[in-house]
Amino acid sequence: MGIKEYERLQQSPNNRNWKYWGPYLAERQWGTVREDYSPDGNAWGFISHDMARSNTYRWGEEGIAGFCDEKQILCLAPAFWNGRDSMLKERLFGLTNAQGNHGEDVKELYYHLDSSPTHSYCKYLYKYPQAAYPYDDLVEKNKRSRLEPEYELLETGLFDGKKYFDIYIEYAKADMNDILMKITVYNRGPEEAEIHVLPHLWFRNYWKHNASYTRPSITAYSDNCIKTNSQRIGIYYLYHEKGDQLFCNNETNNQRIYNANNELPYVKDGINDYVVNGQATVNPDKEGTKSAIWLNEKIPAGKSTIFRIRLKRNRIEDPWADFDDLFVKRQAETMSYYKDFVIPDKLSAVHKKLVRSSFGGLLWTKQFYYLDVHKWLNGSRQEMPPYRRYKRNTEWQHLTNRNVISMPDKWEYPWYAAWDLAFHTTTFAHVDANFAKQQLLLMLREYYMHPNGQIPAYEWNFSDVNPPVHAWGVWEVYTTDKKKTGVSDWDFLERAFQKLLMNFTWWVNRKDVNGIDIFEGGFLGLDNIGVFDRNHMPPGIKNLQQADATSWMAMFSLNMLRISLELAKRNPAYEESAAKFFRHFLSIGWAMDNIGEKNISLWDDEDNFYYDAVQLDNGKSQRLKIRSLVGLIPLLAVEIINSSTFDQMQEFKRRAVGIIRTRPDLAQLISHIEAKNEAGNHLFSIMRGFRLEHVLKRLLDEAEFLSDYGIRSLSKYHQENPYIFNYQGTQHTIHYEAGESSSSMFGGNSNWRGPIWFPMNYLIIQALRKYYRYYGEAYVYEFPTGSGVKLNLKQIARELTKRLLKIFEKNESGRYQYQGDNSLLATDEHFKEHHLFYEFFNGDTGQGLGASHQTGWTALVANLLIELEEEGA
Repeated sequence: MGIKEYERLQQSPNNRNWKYWGPYLAERQWGTVREDYSPDGNAWGFISHDMARSNTYRWGEEGIAGFCDEKQILCLAPAFWNGRDSMLKERLFGLTNAQGNHGEDVKELYYHLDSSPTHSYCKYLYKYPQAAYPYDDLVEKNKRSRLEPEYELLETGLFDGKKYFDIYIEYAKADMNDILMKITVYNRGPEEAEIHVLPHLWFRNYWKHNASYTRPSITAYSDNCIKTNSQRIGIYYLYHEKGDQLFCNNETNNQRIYNANNELPYVKDGINDYVVNGQATVNPDKEGTKSAIWLNEKIPAGKSTIFRIRLKRNRIEDPWADFDDLFVKRQAETMSYYKDFVIPDKLSAVHKKLVRSSFGGLLWTKQFYYLDVHKWLNGSRQEMPPYRRYKRNTEWQHLTNRNVISMPDKWEYPWYAAWDLAFHTTTFAHVDANFAKQQLLLMLREYYMHPNGQIPAYEWNFSDVNPPVHAWGVWEVYTTDKKKTGVSDWDFLERAFQKLLMNFTWWVNRKDVNGIDIFEGGFLGLDNIGVFDRNHMPPGIKNLQQADATSWMAMFSLNMLRISLELAKRNPAYEESAAKFFRHFLSIGWAMDNIGEKNISLWDDEDNFYYDAVQLDNGKSQRLKIRSLVGLIPLLAVEIINSSTFDQMQEFKRRAVGIIRTRPDLAQLISHIEAKNEAGNHLFSIMRGFRLEHVLKRLLDEAEFLSDYGIRSLSKYHQENPYIFNYQGTQHTIHYEAGESSSSMFGGNSNWRGPIWFPMNYLIIQALRKYYRYYGEAYVYEFPTGSGVKLNLKQIARELTKRLLKIFEKNESGRYQYQGDNSLLATDEHFKEHHLFYEFFNGDTGQGLGASHQTGWTALVANLLIELEEEGA
C-alpha cells in the first residue's frame, strides 16, 4: 500500500503536483523582520500578537495547522473560540524577545503528529483551555530574572481537572487539488462544554503591492458552499455541512491600528469582532477576500464531535460520499510508506514511534517564505518607499526568496537559517530525498547566494556567518539517496559543487584576514559560546583567530575533496579540484599549529586542547582558554578515503604525492596521509594520535564534556572555574550553565554554555565512526574517562548515541526525560505519549529547553536511530 505514496512522491518534484498543497503557513508572521516597517528596525514591536488580527501582512500569512498552495495564494486554517476568550484563537500566542525572561517563547500546547512526504495525509493536535486564555497573566508572570525558569502555560492551572479540548486537525488529499479537512474536538473535561470552530479560507493580500493582479473574490455559492476566484490559481469551492458563512476583507483595520479611515469596509478582524463582540463587521452581501464557516457544538464530557470541510478545484455533487474512506486510505498509505521505505523493521515499537514523530514534525515545519529585499527596502513600483532610519540587509538587494523552505521552528524561528537547513536535509534525505536536494540547491541559487559567494544566514542579518556545513549536507544527502536507490545523482552533486566553489572562495577571501589560513567568522551560530560576543570584539582587540572557524574550513576542504573525487569518476578534470582542496586542507592543518609573526598556535600544549586566540593592539596574541565546543570542532575535520580511489585517480595521486614531497612540513602536523590501514583506508585528519587521545580524554570526561545525555557545549570544569578575560580594564567572564542562559547575548533564548545540542553531537558521532574505520578495534579509550573501561571508537560512538536517546526515553518517574518535572506530562493519557523536539537540552538533566518545536535539527534523532540499526547495534 505504501507504493501509492511512493508513486505520488515521484510525480511531485519541486512542490508540484501532489506537493502543490501542504502545511506551508507560518505559525507566526507577526514580529518578523519581513513584516517590520518601523523606522528603527523594531521587528518585535511593529506588529504584535494583539495587532496581528487587525493588520494585513505584506509578505505572508499565519495560522494554526494551516494549509496553502506552494505560493501561498489561497490559505485554509481553523480558528477556535471557547466563548470566554477576548479574541478568536486564529494564531498561536507567545512572548516577544523583550517579554520573555529567556527571549521569545510560544505559550501554547500543540503537536505536529504526522505527515506523509507529499502531505496527502497530515495530523496536528492543538490543546485549547475551556477557561479564558491567560494572555495577560503569561506576560505578567514572565517578568522574571534570567536566573529563574520561564513561566509556562501548564503552570496556570488551566489544564488541571482536564478542563480543555483536544482538537485534532487532519488533512487528506483526494487528488492534487482536492483537500479534505477533518477537525475532531474532544471534550476532556468533566462537564459539557461549548466549542466554536471556524475554518477560515482567505487570500494572501498579493494584489495591493502588485498592480498586475486584480483583487480576487470569495463569495457564497450556496448554503453549504463558498466559491473563490483569482487570476492566479483559478476557481476553488469550499464545502461545509452546516454553519454560517462569514465574509470580510483581508485588509488592515486602519481605524484600530492607526486611528485612520479604512480603505474598505469589513476589514481583516471583522470575523473576530462579529463572533466575539457581536459587532456588525461582516459583509451581509457575503463577499470578500477572507471568509469563515462558523460552527459550534456543545460537547458532553468525555465525548467528541467531528467537523468536515472540503476544498476542491472543481465542483463535486456529493463531497461527503468518500470523505471518511479517503482518510482511512491515506492514513494507511502513510503508515505503509514509512514501514516499507523508511523505518528499519528491527527498531523497537518505541523507537519507530519516535522516528515517525520526528519525520512528522519535520514535514509540518515547511513554510512558504517570501521576502524581496529590494522591495522591502524601497517599496514596489508606484509605491512610496518605506521610511526607514535603520536599513537592514542593504547589501542583499539581489535576494528574492519565494519558496517553500524547511524552517527551524515555525513559531520561534519562522525564517530559514542556512546551517540549520543543512542538518534538516540529512533527515529529509531518508523520507524525501528530492526535497532535501532542492533545499540545498536553493541556498546556492543566484537569487539567494550573494554575488560574492556568501550564503544568506537569516533575515535578521543575512550577512551573519554560519558554519560552512552546506558541502557536508550535500555529500550526506547524495550518499543517503545513493544507498537507498542504488543510483548516483551526478547532476545534483555537480550543480551543488560548482556553487560551493564560490562559497569556499568567499570564505578564503573574506574570513582569512591575514591570509595565513586561520579563519574568523564571528559567533558562527554558537551564540554566547564565547567570553564576549565574537561578532563584536571589545576595545583593544584587533581580530579573533578562531579554532572553530578554521576547523570548519578544514572540514569544508575535506567535503569538497570528497565530492571532487566522486565527480572525477565521471570527469577526470575534477582530479585537479581534488588536488586543490587537498592542498587547502594541508595548509589549514599546518596553520593551526604554526607559531609565526602574526599567528599563535591554536593548540595549547599545556592543556592539550584547541582554543581561539585574540590579536591585541599591543602586538601580542593570547589564547582564550575556554573549554568549549570550539576546541572540539577540530575533531570534525576528518575523512576516510580508500586506496582504490587513489588507484583510479592517477592525476590526483601524482599531485598529492608531489605536494607532500615538496612541502613535508605541511603534512607532518596532521595525520599520516601516506599511511593506510589493512583495509586500504587513508585517514585525512587534523588530529594526530596524541592529540586525538587528549581531546577524547576531555570529551569523554563526565567532569567536563560528557553528560548522561550527550556532549555538553561547554566543559563542566567551568562551573567551579569560570574563565575570566581581562583587558584594558574590562573583565569578561564565562561559566558553565547547564540550562537556560543568564546572559542576554543574542537575545538570551539560546545557550551554548553547557547545554546539549543535537547537531554538534551528531557530527561528533559521525567523526568517531570515521576514525574507527581507520584505527579499527585495536585503538581503545576509556569511556568514561577514568572508569577503567576501554572501548573502541565505534563502541564509543554507539554509547554517545544511546546517551542522546535517553533524552527521549521514559525515566523512573514515567515521563520522557526531556519533559522536566510537570506531573501532568507523565500521568495524563492525553499528554504522555506525544513528543516535542526542543532546540537544546539541559547538560545535567536532559530537560528540553529553548524552542519547543525545533524538529529541524533535533529530528537528527531519526538519523541516529536508523544508523544505529544499520550498523547492527
